[in-house]
Amino acid sequence: MISPLTDAYYARTLEMLALARDKNAAALATLAPILGASIARGEVIHTFGSGHSEIIAREIVGRAGGLVCITSINDPTAGFIENLVGYGTKLVERYDRQYELRRGEVVIVISNSGKNSSPIEVALHAKKKGCVVIGLCSLAMSSTAATVHPEGKNLHAIADYTLDNGGVPGDAIMQVTTSVATGPTSTFIGGSLLNWLMIATMEWLQHHGYDLPVLRSQNLPGAIEANRAAGAPYKHRLSKQLA
Repeated sequence: MISPLTDAYYARTLEMLALARDKNAAALATLAPILGASIARGEVIHTFGSGHSEIIAREIVGRAGGLVCITSINDPTAGFIENLVGYGTKLVERYDRQYELRRGEVVIVISNSGKNSSPIEVALHAKKKGCVVIGLCSLAMSSTAATVHPEGKNLHAIADYTLDNGGVPGDAIMQVTTSVATGPTSTFIGGSLLNWLMIATMEWLQHHGYDLPVLRSQNLPGAIEANRAAGAPYKHRLSKQLA
């Protein structure tokens, strides 16, 4: 039998997911043509998430049913020093030297709080390179939490476009005791937002007559060869290599 708190969490998260869909509908409709046009030009989409947000950044990278031209800026410390000012800049500069951030390409930066240094520095570097920056965060937190970055801005204030996961400050919606809260929402709602964006982008590409560079599950017959062929135009630009 499902516990009462688990059942309440389930109901609340369904409500939040529906709210996130409605709240971000206009932004998703605006962004799909931007991503689609970039892909049509032969460009790649970059993602970055520090700490737990890296899970969301990796959700759309190199996966079955996903666009092959998505690549991620990986943090080898898994967010351990995400608030060391200057680290995010060095990280993205190294990535830029190896995989390139090209003017007009889209960079999706995920930070639930919107306040940590590394994602802010990745966004700032991408802006400097002339990229389009999408911030994915909890606006309720990013607009109220003090940034640790010396420039004094949070992610949503730097990004060209913002997707709001609708989460509460602290990312825990269920009160277990008066002092203990649980029930995070940022990961599955953030992942949903990115998948909605990818699907809308594919629809735009199809509607405008472009091929869909989509990966298949490598467990299907012939998929590995098909995936390698789909990834060939992006050789040396993908941080996660295909099988």
